[in-house]
Amino acid sequence: MIQIGDKIVSSELFEVAFICHLEKCHGSCCVIGDAGAPLAMGEDEILEQEYEHIREYITEKGRDAIDEQGKWVVDTDGEKVTPLIDGNECAYTYFENGIAFCGIEKAWREGKTRFRKPVSCHLYPIRESKIGEYTALNYHNWGICEPARILGRDQKVPAFRFLKEAITRVYGEEFYGEMEEVYRQLHL
Repeated sequence: MIQIGDKIVSSELFEVAFICHLEKCHGSCCVIGDAGAPLAMGEDEILEQEYEHIREYITEKGRDAIDEQGKWVVDTDGEKVTPLIDGNECAYTYFENGIAFCGIEKAWREGKTRFRKPVSCHLYPIRESKIGEYTALNYHNWGICEPARILGRDQKVPAFRFLKEAITRVYGEEFYGEMEEVYRQLHL
């Protein structure tokens, strides 16, 4: 673990290679799991406000699940998450050529919403947790992401570099620059 400001960063983010490989994994992280995508503080309210701009980008089953369960739900750990369709894929998912994509992000890309997607999805495979006054940024090692690790190794891209845009969105350019500096120090 490496401390950068008020963050404790897993060294795996600098050591593990990673580039999402949707052609191989088919967006499985949007489909497999025991709960929906974790929502950061305030993202539940954003979903409430922005849903009408997003709904046309998700499947009919997704809209039905949201009508039945709500735009967000509370999981067994007491956390706010996106709802699931029949306990499987995220209700905000849509499919193209057999690959799961985020309908929220599609609406954002088309300028229909100000909300890109939940931070937890954008940062994946980083998972945040609290350790006292610190935020821990941990690498989540999930078997379905093996194609991402292989592609990352082939192209020599460490996980944190693949996540540059997401890290910058959430923690800022200065924090990302400090991560680059840590990487340089680790590889002297």
